[in-house]
Amino acid sequence: MHPMVKPALRRGWRDLNTVQFGLAPAHAMVLGPMDTATGSFLALLDGTRGLPLLRDEGRRMGLPDGHVDGLVDRLARSGLLDDATGGGPAADDLRGKPAVLDRLRPDAATLSLVACAPGDAMQLLAARRSLRVQVRGAGRVGAVLASLLSGAGVGEVDVRDVGRVEPWDVTPGGLPAESIGERRDMAARRAARHAAPDRPPRRRRGPQAPADPAEDRPVNRLREEPGHSLVILAPRDGVDVHAPKPGAAEPLIASGTPHLYAGVVEGTGIVGPLVLPGETGCAGCLDQGRADRDETWPRLVTQWRCGRPRQVEACDLALATTVAGLAAGHALAFLDGQLPSSAGARWEVSLPGFDWHARPVWPHPECPCSAAEKGAVGKGNGEHTAKDGEPHETMAGHQRSTRLSRKVHAARPAGTWRAHV
Repeated sequence: MHPMVKPALRRGWRDLNTVQFGLAPAHAMVLGPMDTATGSFLALLDGTRGLPLLRDEGRRMGLPDGHVDGLVDRLARSGLLDDATGGGPAADDLRGKPAVLDRLRPDAATLSLVACAPGDAMQLLAARRSLRVQVRGAGRVGAVLASLLSGAGVGEVDVRDVGRVEPWDVTPGGLPAESIGERRDMAARRAARHAAPDRPPRRRRGPQAPADPAEDRPVNRLREEPGHSLVILAPRDGVDVHAPKPGAAEPLIASGTPHLYAGVVEGTGIVGPLVLPGETGCAGCLDQGRADRDETWPRLVTQWRCGRPRQVEACDLALATTVAGLAAGHALAFLDGQLPSSAGARWEVSLPGFDWHARPVWPHPECPCSAAEKGAVGKGNGEHTAKDGEPHETMAGHQRSTRLSRKVHAARPAGTWRAHV
């Protein structure tokens, strides 16, 4: 272990015996009382020295035996310490690619604020490279979202859509002007690749499959690929954003694949719900809940879907970019092993105020997703847990759900934390 005080947190002395790490209350920590020698020793915790050398330095500075180990232990338990060599083999592999790591250093610094144990930040950053995410929709929201995930280190970002790029699809950070006329999905995938700090991992081909009796010839197939860790539905049609089709997500529910909704309808942006199949409310729950509250809802949806399609959907550029950014943040939080607030809820923001508010999506007892039977995260009578800090593996194909304690994403108090050293 090569301990270092997390460099993402700025340091300032409140008085001669009290030091504060961090500016913003969400992650700030106050340490004290602290003597002069210990305060000077903190400067040596920069990741360049192992514990044996730090102990020697501590003795030269007059610190008593055991003081260095005790200080390192308390800093680690306070969430202020990182390990410059930690994170495991995948993290070591990432460190071996300095050009890639330099692109991701701001992300690594941010992860160190939410990953408590030393070395966890690099472990999470390295784990992103093995994840597969699919974005369905390559409009102003979906294309930017795919590029954001790819740029944040997600190893494989696939984009699905139909049609060709129109002039109004072009956005900063999304589809470029030179892609007009190209297939939307191909242009969005290329934009995501250009945003990536590294090439996506290559998939190996499996052995030749047995001969197909019907064809009397060998069949070459790719080795069965793992499912997607997350699917994001970002439709360009405002109706599909406001009233997502339950049938479109039925294969995802059946395979146990987590999926997140995001998009813009008229002047409103929507992020969520994040659906954990069988645990949180889904599009079907949303639809049936609306029908319960408003008997005219099915009639309205039918009219919206059967009406004459608009040539150009309303989609404010700043609003679309805001939605893409928030959706990417929620997606990355989930992929990193946390449980974002979009699980069982829809976050909505409207022009011109840009005031975000959440609307719960309760599990519906008549929805075939069965979330109501188990008790959903959003309703508070169940919990979705996983080992703290572990990235979520895909649930596709095996109906297995990783679980994450709800304590992980509990809000911090509106003030700095205090610890004694």
